Amino acid sequence: MSRKRKELPILENIEITDVAAEGNALAKVDGMVVFIPYGAPGDIADIKLLKKKKSYAEGRIAQLCRPSSVRVEPRCSHFGVCGGCKWQHLPYELQLKCKQQQVVDALTRIAKIELPPIYNIIGSDNIWCYRNKMEYTFSNKKWLTFEQLASGEDFPDRDAAGFHIPGAFDKVLDIDKCYLQDHLGDEIRLFIKNYAKTNGFSFFDLKNQNGLLRTLMIRITSTGETMVVLSFGEDSPAEISSVLTAIKDKFPFITSLMYVINTKPNDTISDLDIKTFYGKPYIEEQMEGLTFRIGPKSFYQTNSNQAYKLYSTVREFAGLKGDELVYDLYTGTGTIANFVAKRCKKVIGIEYVADAIEDAKINSQVNGIENTLFYAGDMKNVLTDDFVEKNGRPDVIIVDPPRAGMHTDVVDVILNASPERIVYVSCNPATQARDLALLDTKYKVESIQPVDMFPHTAHVENVVSLTLK
Repeated sequence: MSRKRKELPILENIEITDVAAEGNALAKVDGMVVFIPYGAPGDIADIKLLKKKKSYAEGRIAQLCRPSSVRVEPRCSHFGVCGGCKWQHLPYELQLKCKQQQVVDALTRIAKIELPPIYNIIGSDNIWCYRNKMEYTFSNKKWLTFEQLASGEDFPDRDAAGFHIPGAFDKVLDIDKCYLQDHLGDEIRLFIKNYAKTNGFSFFDLKNQNGLLRTLMIRITSTGETMVVLSFGEDSPAEISSVLTAIKDKFPFITSLMYVINTKPNDTISDLDIKTFYGKPYIEEQMEGLTFRIGPKSFYQTNSNQAYKLYSTVREFAGLKGDELVYDLYTGTGTIANFVAKRCKKVIGIEYVADAIEDAKINSQVNGIENTLFYAGDMKNVLTDDFVEKNGRPDVIIVDPPRAGMHTDVVDVILNASPERIVYVSCNPATQARDLALLDTKYKVESIQPVDMFPHTAHVENVVSLTLK
């Protein structure tokens, strides 16, 4: 018989003093750090402890005794449940200050190398409706809030179209309105949900792995093009055609209407055949006169306006004069490679995902760019000393790795290649700091520029330029 877990106490009248990593707020109680979501510096609250370790604890606000003066009213009715935006209750100026500090803390505490002053973070002009891509899940197990459960009311209709609840893989929060994408995204999602319910089409059951409507991806570019990709959990041609035809008739301006049959245990569609029902198999985004084709599997920065600021910073930090050989590692669909190509002699891009490399080549062709060369494969296997010897020693290396940072083998090859300059783009300042410490044997950090790509979240991008010592 298992032992009953001991009920943790409620800590009364605790002052929340700061904002910590992962978007949580922070309080200190008798020398112990307590992490609390949705708190604000200056809050006085009763904190219900949920987990307690030797050096820290995790809790939630059981009662807000005295709200902080810095708090603002969240715009979204789903705030606090959805989990997508953790900082809507904080003014944007404070969000930027917290992200700036996140970069400072990571680079000083983890890298522990000589650093120049860090530039002030580049904020986002749009803090609402800034995302060009949103993904939703259909489920027959709608998440019920604590208030709904406590009401004693019966909820026979559990169909939902929205976001996964953090920590509950089979529960989905039904979304009325999301403020992160253009309102058109809400219109499309709600139309599909209501059409399916009206016609008795089933929503996916994540536990039993059955049901027609499974996932939905909506991409809206700054040029006004729209892509809708609907994933079906069952191969039912008549029902699928009915749904897609209804979408086409209701939203005839959709540029690309696509669908995929996914009967796998997971929601990923990158390994599946995505079919075009109506329109083109891609949409186009534009940046500084360049056109980028975006397919259903393509990666493109989800904040188009901020992406331009980010890539402009990268290009500036690269210090290109026109005669350089540039390596663009983790090139994705070649956005950075094509963006800097006109300022250098040649760009060589490397990316793990083969489909992304094909997109990168297409983007070069569409823009008439002839000085790019792309390779697909695992970075640590492609980027070797032999590769550098064959393709030439780079003058500049641009790296934009995933959150885990760079493999040590990749760092070693970069050090051996010894380019004059490295530009390191990161969505995770902690792993970036770790890698900067490894590069410190031969490189000096010259410039640091944080960029906010995702208002109301704790995520921050950071660009660092390094020069050969």
